[in-house]
Amino acid sequence: MEQKRKPLVIGVAGGSGSGKTTVANVVLQRVGADRIVFLPHDAYYRELTGLPENQRKEVNFDHPDSLETEMLISHINDLLNWKPVEIPVYDFTTHSRTGQTILVQPKHVILIEGILIFAIPELRKLMDVKIFVDTDADIRFIRRLQRDITERGRSTESVINQYYRTVRPMHLEFVEPSKRYADVIIPEGGLNIVAMDMVIARIESLLQKAA
Repeated sequence: MEQKRKPLVIGVAGGSGSGKTTVANVVLQRVGADRIVFLPHDAYYRELTGLPENQRKEVNFDHPDSLETEMLISHINDLLNWKPVEIPVYDFTTHSRTGQTILVQPKHVILIEGILIFAIPELRKLMDVKIFVDTDADIRFIRRLQRDITERGRSTESVINQYYRTVRPMHLEFVEPSKRYADVIIPEGGLNIVAMDMVIARIESLLQKAA
């Protein structure tokens, strides 16, 4: 029986609102969603159902400890061994897991996205390609403000308070320093056509070599 080759693991990191999801979507579209498993790190926020709602809102969601990264690492290792995994579904409006999961089948590419994925050595060493999306702080804040209000049911005041309390300090402590581990730094994210062309060409080259 022919042994399947090891999947290619790609990490996309950057600050909150930097455009990581846009970059991930470009990779999915151009490399082919049928060839890629997409694992967003923020699906792995820890289960907080046991905490009262007012305490859940006080959790520092921008610190590595808020994420169950050990589960993500376990899932990546399973996918590397061509085993299916069940990704948790997180509800950002209630700061808790829904209890539902999404069954994901292994594919030739594992695409991981999150603000802290390069800040965690055990996770970082699993990646073959590390992409950091570099975007100015004011643009990142505006994007986060728009997203949290429209998609996550937050108020403007709560978004601003969270930005000052945890987002900005955690970005400076964990996210920005992790940029040095990137293989590629993309200013302007998925809108940077030249950089994305180079990234896609590199991914296709690695896939052909491994075929």
